[in-house]
Amino acid sequence: MRRICNNVYILGGWVAAFCIASICLLVFVQVLCNLLDRLSSIITGSAIGLTIPSYADFTGFLLAASSFLALAYTLRGGGHIRVSLLTARIPGRYQHIVEFFCLVVALAITGYFSWYTVLLVLESLEYNDLSSGMVAVPLWIPQLFMLVGLLVLTLALVDDLVTVITRQAVSYNEQRLKLVGDERESGSVTKLVILKGEQDNA
Repeated sequence: MRRICNNVYILGGWVAAFCIASICLLVFVQVLCNLLDRLSSIITGSAIGLTIPSYADFTGFLLAASSFLALAYTLRGGGHIRVSLLTARIPGRYQHIVEFFCLVVALAITGYFSWYTVLLVLESLEYNDLSSGMVAVPLWIPQLFMLVGLLVLTLALVDDLVTVITRQAVSYNEQRLKLVGDERESGSVTKLVILKGEQDNA
């Protein structure tokens, strides 16, 4: 079960990365088309009219998909911004209680949004809502990516909630501690290198 969940989170991260790469490709091609149009205007006096149909719509859809699909992967990697001014000062024996409360609240909010996103997707399917660009895209398609991202985030929150209930360290704290440890270790290595260099120069 752990391997399946981890693979789902990683898959979401990879699909989000693919969406970001697709945005970069679309922007690059559109800029290239604009340059060719500009050159054509200078040389022939008239533009070719090269453009990617619904370019802005597609990049917006891809951006939304990448943002939502990466939520769970970012949570598990400890990449979400967390304000820990209060929690950092709570004694260790109460940390699990605070984490439990935070995860329950986060799960309730995510579940709420997931439920209403389901209703939104069903409504778009029922009324056959389409985007208003040159290419009419059924809106349920980008909305479905949002829904999948929220559902995977819900799964990740349940995963961490079960971890807290079983008195284990949650994933995002483990990753944060690893990062802090790596930074301290690299800082120590840097200091040793500097001291070694000073000794050699002396």
